[in-house]
Amino acid sequence: MGYGTGRHRHTVGSNLCAALPPKSLTCLIGVNGAGKSTLLRTLSGLLPPLAGSMEIMGKRIESLSVRQMSTLLSIVLTARPDTGHLTAEETVAAGRMPYTPLSGRLSEADQRLVDEAMRLTGTAHLRSRALASLSDGERQRVMIAKSLAQDTPLILLDEPTAFLDFPGKIGTLRLLQSLAHDQGKTVLLSTHDLEPAFRLADRLWLLTPGGLLSGTPRALAADGTLARYFAADGIKFDSEQLRFVY
Repeated sequence: MGYGTGRHRHTVGSNLCAALPPKSLTCLIGVNGAGKSTLLRTLSGLLPPLAGSMEIMGKRIESLSVRQMSTLLSIVLTARPDTGHLTAEETVAAGRMPYTPLSGRLSEADQRLVDEAMRLTGTAHLRSRALASLSDGERQRVMIAKSLAQDTPLILLDEPTAFLDFPGKIGTLRLLQSLAHDQGKTVLLSTHDLEPAFRLADRLWLLTPGGLLSGTPRALAADGTLARYFAADGIKFDSEQLRFVY
């Protein structure tokens, strides 16, 4: 993965081989600059891969149209969305665009999905609020609701807990865990909130200069992978308790 075309290419990461199990929460971790955002953008089709191949549910990404991709995968980025004067409900309803006619009119079934997405994410009380007026945590939940309304089997999120207070971080991770386990979604998110990720994730993707390491938090702790990774920065990691020792 990386940037550029032709001879002017900058490789950000290589030797990346992993799979996301269905109905699971996977946390992507790595130091700043490791390429987590680049990987998520590549997986979503926003950036083309420099080499290799990617598949979603057995279908190669390059063979899919934009509309087909939008019914299989949704992505929530860290950038504050430019939604103008849209309300929270209108923002969530935009997740139904791949399924609506050119008029953009929602059917009764579409509206039910929007209402259910807002209920599950605890944003129903915000439906008439302008998105620009919401706090970071409220806006993040609305964007997650939009992904839910899009009704894709795969949800990618880039730092969904960034800028949230501690209760907000835990609440967001628990929400995403619930979407995976109870709603059958496959969720991949990047995060720097490591200890909550270790405790709540089904799997970890550890992005290193040598490639992508994948496994359950317990397995990566038991074989010393996590301890070796953090020891490089002088940080002691308790593999038994899945926590840092300061």
